[in-house]
Amino acid sequence: MRIVRRVVLAAVVILAALVGLAVLGLRVRPKSLAAYPAGTPPLDTIEVPANLPAPVARYARAAFGERIPVVRTAIVSGRGWLRFGGIKFPARWRFVYYAGEGYRHYIEATLFGQPVLKVNEYYLDGHSRLELPFGVVENEPKVDQAANLGLWAESLWLPSIWFTDPRVRWEPIDDNSARLVVPFGTEEDVFTVWFDPDSGLLTRMETMRWRDAGDTEKILWRNEALTWMRANGVLVPAHATVTWMDEGRPWFNLEAEEVIYNVEVDELIRSKNP
Repeated sequence: MRIVRRVVLAAVVILAALVGLAVLGLRVRPKSLAAYPAGTPPLDTIEVPANLPAPVARYARAAFGERIPVVRTAIVSGRGWLRFGGIKFPARWRFVYYAGEGYRHYIEATLFGQPVLKVNEYYLDGHSRLELPFGVVENEPKVDQAANLGLWAESLWLPSIWFTDPRVRWEPIDDNSARLVVPFGTEEDVFTVWFDPDSGLLTRMETMRWRDAGDTEKILWRNEALTWMRANGVLVPAHATVTWMDEGRPWFNLEAEEVIYNVEVDELIRSKNP
């Protein structure tokens, strides 16, 4: 009996030590991804469009000034925190965009600063492919629509596309909010967008979105811009969060560290590497 107790006690001690080690490892932030080797070239610009809803026009001038850069591609890199299975992992990430058309998300969840889970998500040619730690998801119409909403919400880091793409339109609501209507194939998706009445900057955007391929109802999905930085002359979020509102807390905290526009991304957007 004493031997059994000793074994049980030893197992409890070892388990407690492993849990403590894991908790410690989850507090270690990874290093940033290597800086992308190419920088943003000189950008063409257009005037701020006329007849925008008042809060949208105010936001455009706060973010861009009097002229809006024309952005065709973007690479956004950073670090943050990601929830997997209820566990909050330190993370680093690189997102690659064809502006208004498609993306790749490369994400590493880390322990002691080392990757333990890797994700590659693609949304190209109107279709999504998710290469996740637990398998691959593709050929799912609901996931395709969710990915399209992700594309347009993440355009927070390349907001020019909301003003330069003729398929996009803004509709007024009130002094501090507007509807953002974006294309989805031959259809359209809609966000409600709120703006800070003092700074004019965007504070949050919400829409109804599918979370999983098997969902029977869409869930309210929120993106928030918490702090701002200037990149390539444009104010973009330095810290943003993504929340499924039935969970009540962000599942992804993103801290942008590098934003690059109008570089060649044809190979990188189809790659499996950062």
